[in-house]
Amino acid sequence: MACRISELVLKCRDPEVLARFWCEVLDFIVLDGEEDWIEIGPREGFGGPQPTIILSRNDDDRGNGRPRLHIDVNATDRDQDAELERLLKLGARPADVGQTGEEQWHVLADPEGNEFCLLKARLAPL
Repeated sequence: MACRISELVLKCRDPEVLARFWCEVLDFIVLDGEEDWIEIGPREGFGGPQPTIILSRNDDDRGNGRPRLHIDVNATDRDQDAELERLLKLGARPADVGQTGEEQWHVLADPEGNEFCLLKARLAPL
């Protein structure tokens, strides 16, 4: 099997403004959030056929060389460790973005250096 895209993470200056905008555009609702991020998604919530969008506060200008958008994926037919092994064999490599080591996800880069995260939860295939 494969992974599924479960979340798109967009860095932004004002998560509340973008949440209102994208909720109207996509007919999404606010699913979760804290001071520096808001997760929006379809009314059925996380894990459905559409990915959710996490709007993450970041006051840096776009010129800092870091991407403003990255993909989060979840395994569909194996646990996180087995999927990590599979992705590394496919050419992904670990990426350091300042994580502490306590996260429940792995930050990886594709063969061209684009960052993405492998999350812990397993999702049913569509």
